[in-house]
Amino acid sequence: MMESNPDVIRWTRLTHARWSMYIAATEQGLCYVGSQDKTFDEMAEWVAAKYPGAGLVQDDRIMKPYVRELEEYLQGKRDRFEMAMDYKGTPFQKAVWRALCQIPYGKTMTYTDIAQSIGKPAAVRAVGAAIGANPLLVTVPCHRVIGKNGALTGYRGGLAMKSQLLELERKHEQAIQKETAEYV
Repeated sequence: MMESNPDVIRWTRLTHARWSMYIAATEQGLCYVGSQDKTFDEMAEWVAAKYPGAGLVQDDRIMKPYVRELEEYLQGKRDRFEMAMDYKGTPFQKAVWRALCQIPYGKTMTYTDIAQSIGKPAAVRAVGAAIGANPLLVTVPCHRVIGKNGALTGYRGGLAMKSQLLELERKHEQAIQKETAEYV
């Protein structure tokens, strides 16, 4: 996970079926995936806070590989991301985000599970804060984290987006299991 402080952040708006979100990248990789149906300002404010002085340049061509992988995910054709990502966060946040990337597609974990997986079992609230600061919705799958009682809990993209992503993964997993059962 490389960190950079570029002069230019490239961005595009991903629009696919019912999905619409802004995404941005540095030369090192995808650095931001926005919330469903939020304005350009959400991304611009994040870039201003994390990359002071960097310019935002719309570049649909450069962003095409990122858009392609996200669209494949949204179509249920991809269950992991191979694109380069450029995380901007504290060492603790990065540890949490790496742990999120270990949650299998279609599965969920609790905040407590994540805290234990990074060796900080008492840091459940700090884990929650780190998850809330995740700049890479969908690609760093914080939507797979649920409350200890199984309830959907806070999500930067909103609980409706979280629910849609979990449902998409559940349906894809069920289709795979059905196909597998038909071949047995």
